Amino acid sequence: MSELMTPIPFRDLMNWITTEYRAEGSVFGVHRPYRAGVKKLPIFGETIETPFGPAAGPNTQLAQNIIAGYFAGARFFELKTVQKMDGAELAACINRPCILAEDECYNCEWSTELYVQQAFEEYVKAWCALKIMSKVYGLGDPNGFVFNMSVGYDLAGIQGEKVDAFLNGMIDASNTPIFQECIAVLREFFPAERGYIDAITPHISGSVTVSTLHGCPPDEIERIASYLIEKKHLHTFVKCNPTLLGYETARSILDGMGYDYIAFDDHHFKEDLQYEDAVPMFRRLQALADAHGLEFGLKLSNTFPVDVKAGELPSEEMYMAGKSLFPLTTTMAARLSREFGGKLRISYAGGADAFNIDKLFQCGIWPITMATTELKPGGYQRFTQIGDKLDALAFQPFTGVDVAGVEALALSARSDRYHVKAIKPLPRRKLYEKVPLMDCFTAPCMGGCPIRQDIPEYIELCRKGQYASALRLITEKNPLPFITGTICAHNCMTKCTRNFYDEPVNIRTTKLVAAEKGYDAYMAKLRPPVPAGTNTRVAVVGGGPTGMAAAYFIGRAGIPVTLYEKTDRLGGIVRHVIPAFRISDGAIDKDEALMRKMGVEVKLSTPAPSAAELKAMGYTHIFYAVGAGKAGALNIPGNVVPVIAWLRDMKAGKDVSLGHVAVVGGGNTAMDAARAALRSGAKSSTLVYRRTKKYMPADAEELELAMADGVEFLELVAPVEQKDGKLICEKMKLGDPDAQGRRKPVPTGEQISIDCDTVVAAVGEQVDGAFFTENGIQVDAKGIPDFMTNLSGVYVGGDAMRGPATVVEGIADAQGFANAVIGEAHRYTIPAHGKATREEAIAKKGILCQSAKCEGDRCLTCNVVCQVCADVCPNRANVVIELPDGRHQILHVDRMCNECGNCAVFCPYDSAPYRDKFTLFLDRKGFDESSRNSGFLPLEGRKVLVRLDGKVFEADLDQPNDLPADVEIFILTVLTKYSYLLG
Repeated sequence: MSELMTPIPFRDLMNWITTEYRAEGSVFGVHRPYRAGVKKLPIFGETIETPFGPAAGPNTQLAQNIIAGYFAGARFFELKTVQKMDGAELAACINRPCILAEDECYNCEWSTELYVQQAFEEYVKAWCALKIMSKVYGLGDPNGFVFNMSVGYDLAGIQGEKVDAFLNGMIDASNTPIFQECIAVLREFFPAERGYIDAITPHISGSVTVSTLHGCPPDEIERIASYLIEKKHLHTFVKCNPTLLGYETARSILDGMGYDYIAFDDHHFKEDLQYEDAVPMFRRLQALADAHGLEFGLKLSNTFPVDVKAGELPSEEMYMAGKSLFPLTTTMAARLSREFGGKLRISYAGGADAFNIDKLFQCGIWPITMATTELKPGGYQRFTQIGDKLDALAFQPFTGVDVAGVEALALSARSDRYHVKAIKPLPRRKLYEKVPLMDCFTAPCMGGCPIRQDIPEYIELCRKGQYASALRLITEKNPLPFITGTICAHNCMTKCTRNFYDEPVNIRTTKLVAAEKGYDAYMAKLRPPVPAGTNTRVAVVGGGPTGMAAAYFIGRAGIPVTLYEKTDRLGGIVRHVIPAFRISDGAIDKDEALMRKMGVEVKLSTPAPSAAELKAMGYTHIFYAVGAGKAGALNIPGNVVPVIAWLRDMKAGKDVSLGHVAVVGGGNTAMDAARAALRSGAKSSTLVYRRTKKYMPADAEELELAMADGVEFLELVAPVEQKDGKLICEKMKLGDPDAQGRRKPVPTGEQISIDCDTVVAAVGEQVDGAFFTENGIQVDAKGIPDFMTNLSGVYVGGDAMRGPATVVEGIADAQGFANAVIGEAHRYTIPAHGKATREEAIAKKGILCQSAKCEGDRCLTCNVVCQVCADVCPNRANVVIELPDGRHQILHVDRMCNECGNCAVFCPYDSAPYRDKFTLFLDRKGFDESSRNSGFLPLEGRKVLVRLDGKVFEADLDQPNDLPADVEIFILTVLTKYSYLLG
């Protein structure tokens, strides 16, 4: 496919807007319009109803982008920069994909990819569209929004013919063909509004932001700004680069916030505008603007140039924005505001979003533009919440910046949870499956769960207070709701789409809420299973979570099952090893009670007979869930104890070795041990690890809890010997990444020692392969058997088959075993009230929400509405199509896409919607260039040229054809109901 976008003619644009609004109440996929109140703010001799909008970038490049932003609530538009290099020449210089906004944002694109004349026409079209929409749709005052031009990058280019024509046309478009065309089209569409339409002002913009390339000399910047003020009579902002802070300041701030991996040297800092040159220049420009009766200020800030080190984007350098830019830009704002006594106006861009925009505004910093937040799921709809938040504040003309306020904001940003980097590298958010061509809506939380729990449905039931129904639904796949509701590794939460908003829905806690509030009612309804009436008999060996789950599933099917446990209580590691401050015995007891309701025969304090003996006793199937109890070895001299035995003894109330405790390891068990040591009276507790915290295998949550408890961390060391109350360690340094992406620890030869009386070895438990070989079960080189062993009817699951694993992975193995025994998967129905409506799901989009009375209010119900690719596309090139049967499909519109790649970042599948979803083509050239995309090109009548499964063929929709029925209906729906997409 081509990266060159094709602007939509104004008539087609208005046809799209009016048709979609009439049918769905939405415009370009923005479902909830922002209707402004009566408040306004003055700027540039004009007014704005809200003091924010999209920054110069991907969200102000095309008319539809600007229109979508306005419909959602934006009223200040910093238009994408124009310069002398444009169109195909510039587009060829931009590597694709060019945007990566998964966390902090990076891009490798800069000014408009359109020709300058095209850019001018897009802005005029957007201007005229907003003028009519504001009035006829009741969105606000038609004079309540402002377009702010952005031009660069040198004076010669700005004075050149095409940029000069652009400036003149934006100042007064009355004699331009595009403005006259727009007015004529609006008269046709809205004949009753002719008088109003004829009065639409052709003065598109009277202000400009100066954007310069890195290394631009200060005198050139001043010449450009002076020219725009003196010769073009434009209100002028000068955009500053974060390099104005100085290398040491920027490096220190980012390193202190966890962004030490962001690579940059000092060359931009040396070559860019220097602070000592900037301040007097800004004073001169302020005086010049004052003399001409114009407004002057600074745009803080530009994006921050950094090196591409990990293949983030296909470029050598990229530009950082978003959450990591916020502390840099606010520090710049604080410094310059102090310098100018708060009198210098600041237009802001640098990581603003719904969580901080009110703080910026209350400091007197506005207008505020943003790009990163609307590139994330929720897209333009995020503006609606921002508009509502600002509308609740007092509006007053600019009188100055609150210097103390912005200084406090800059400092607080360095420790703010939404700006500091996570303590560990972000987990993989995407699923491993490829996106299907049709019916792709999915709840990624469910896909991330090893047992594919019906997560959105039970969360919805909890939201409605139907806890017993929620618990019933949970137990269809998960018989341990209390254990997993307390200590589950919750991989589902790493996949939650709300991670891209604020923080994931607390799925694990919601499960526990359902268990606790629904338990009594659910237990009262449970009846003994109906006997299956087969000759099948099952023995489960091991009474930990995996064994309990297997026994539950088998018992539920009415098959006789006996559970053998060698200790006096069920629960395994969870009962006997994991500290009580993590999970109570009462929680485990309730899961045990659920299992016993299934008619399971439990033999406690009973070591299981051998596999042969169990077979001889009449058991047709055997499931070994015996864990991985063999201690990992830490081969150093001294007082070294294995972690499992040490924690088991501690939980049993036995005396354990304490004093100064050093726990060697970085997993979840190591965190438990270190925390338990402190709670049991250790003089100190130190985690010793040969890498750094970010490479520890422990869950981020467990790591943070250990830090909160006061556990000390000794990083980049390897233990050598414990003696005489000391632990001697060798210092390490990080080398190249290993196969798992973790940097290898490399010995340095230097040593360090800490106080230590006890070394707890938490270096990984192992499967006891000898146990299995003694039972005739084959194992691999690591002593691990297969799930389905070489013995007929004998299976192994959980830690015993995986090595140290999670409870929910053990449940998955238990379900796999049960399915093999029963011969089919368990069947069940989801309660009718377990599914939210489409309207309810749409209403949650774009809303950042730190907390709610119920996590169900935060759940985005992706099982009902996903369409993330449509939300995040700046150009609106991914469109939601409703089929006659009510299903919703994604159509990619080729002519509107510039291959920025943003939809590929956020699609929950391991896919790129702009390449992998069904595509509508404008012409044969685009069709042929996109040999990878399945899709269609409309021909005459109802004939279409189709590419499907790599095959190209013509299909006549009025005749029998080779199209699959759902694809045929999809194409027919687009041709009829969505004809405005065709171009």
